[in-house]
Amino acid sequence: MAELGLNEHHQNEVISYMRFARFKRGLCIKTVDSCFQDLKDSRLVEETFTVDEVTDMLDGLQTVVHSEVESELINTTYTNVLLLRQLFSQAEKWYLRLQTDVSDLENRELLEQVAEFEKSEFTSSNKKPSADLIKPKLAPLNEGGSELLNKTVACLQEENEKLKARLRTIETQATAALDEKVKLEKSLKDLQVIQGDQKTDANQDITELENKVATLKSQFEKTLNDATENQKFLEDDLVTTKHDLLKVQDQLSAAQKELEKKISANSCLP
Repeated sequence: MAELGLNEHHQNEVISYMRFARFKRGLCIKTVDSCFQDLKDSRLVEETFTVDEVTDMLDGLQTVVHSEVESELINTTYTNVLLLRQLFSQAEKWYLRLQTDVSDLENRELLEQVAEFEKSEFTSSNKKPSADLIKPKLAPLNEGGSELLNKTVACLQEENEKLKARLRTIETQATAALDEKVKLEKSLKDLQVIQGDQKTDANQDITELENKVATLKSQFEKTLNDATENQKFLEDDLVTTKHDLLKVQDQLSAAQKELEKKISANSCLP
């Protein structure tokens, strides 16, 4: 048996729709047949007709058939729209968005596949529909489905609220982080300014210190030179003093010897 690539449930729905379409198609064909039959019964009562009479009969038949076929095609279009409306309404209840490809409606290969499917389903010996195919309408969401849908929507709404709360938290954290970044950038700039000032002050202090060291070094060298000169003077004075001391000691020794000579001479007199 030909297949349409659908699951069993959906394929049964297709069969149900095709049965409805075949019924409507049969009515349309019967209507067209009746138009020709009415023409035969009402106008073809004579054996010969003129060209004008034949033309008039064909024009009238064309008008009637055109009206019947146009009415049936319009009705088929509206019927298909209602069918799509049922499917889309069910999809929207589940928050789904269905899409259609109109170009497939003229795909010859697919059309032949549908024709083969119809042939296999409706030309068999048993054409009576099974109990599973007799369904008044597509409405699986009225009771249990609605409850499940409500629970799903509630869960989605709860999840949505959680996501909104999380988004607000993230926005607050992002704002705080941005404020902290601005503060840190300002602190960094202030620190750079302070470091620049400190560097300038340090350079000034180093210069002053170098000047003081140079001054102290100059003073130390001057003092050292003075001390060296003073030491040399003292050493020279010490040598001179020692010479003078030795000279005085020699003079004292000579005087003592002279005195001893005089005392010794006086003691020898009678």
